[in-house]
Amino acid sequence: MTALIILFRRELTLAWSGGGGPLLACGFFLCLTTLVPLAAGGDPAGLRPVAGGVAWLALALSSILSLERLFERDHEDGMLDLITLGPIPLELVVLTKAGGQWLAVGVPLAATAPVAAITLGLPPEQAPLVAASALVGALGFALTGALGASLALGSKRGGLLIAVVVLPLFIPPVVFGAGALERAVNGLSPGPALALLTAYVLFAAVITPFAGAAAIRNAQG
Repeated sequence: MTALIILFRRELTLAWSGGGGPLLACGFFLCLTTLVPLAAGGDPAGLRPVAGGVAWLALALSSILSLERLFERDHEDGMLDLITLGPIPLELVVLTKAGGQWLAVGVPLAATAPVAAITLGLPPEQAPLVAASALVGALGFALTGALGASLALGSKRGGLLIAVVVLPLFIPPVVFGAGALERAVNGLSPGPALALLTAYVLFAAVITPFAGAAAIRNAQG
């Protein structure tokens, strides 16, 4: 347990050090959601029907920015080999890194999401739902992102490969999250869409540790 806590704290420290961390992701998120209204003419009535979808698409793209550093940095300096030989099972290492990615990057993005959604024309009263759904969706992005980062480990142009791998995996949470917002705006219950979003996150939490650990072992071999 102590080793897991140390690893988790290390991930948070690394996430906030250097470039490509939470501030870059949040800045990119806000810039993207600010440019869309400008490109669309700034008409709130025209943006409102697609506000949820655009906000979730921006959230997904922002979540990719720091994924390349998740395993590659440790792989290059040999730290990943030491972690693999340590007392923590590699599956738990992958899950811990994904959890650190979510707390360091996903949570700030979820806190930024209501501001971005309101900028796109979503009613302000939907801000709590935006934040809650983005918090759950960001965990899904972190889990599937960790899987993509492990699959791209050791390859050239890893950042591009990660994007190619994870973008198709990001489609379900974007659809479910945007669907929850759309249902809420139309006066319907967002519960079914949120349930599907939660199911996706639980599925990713089961698959990612084992598939990610296998990919890391393959890259180290």
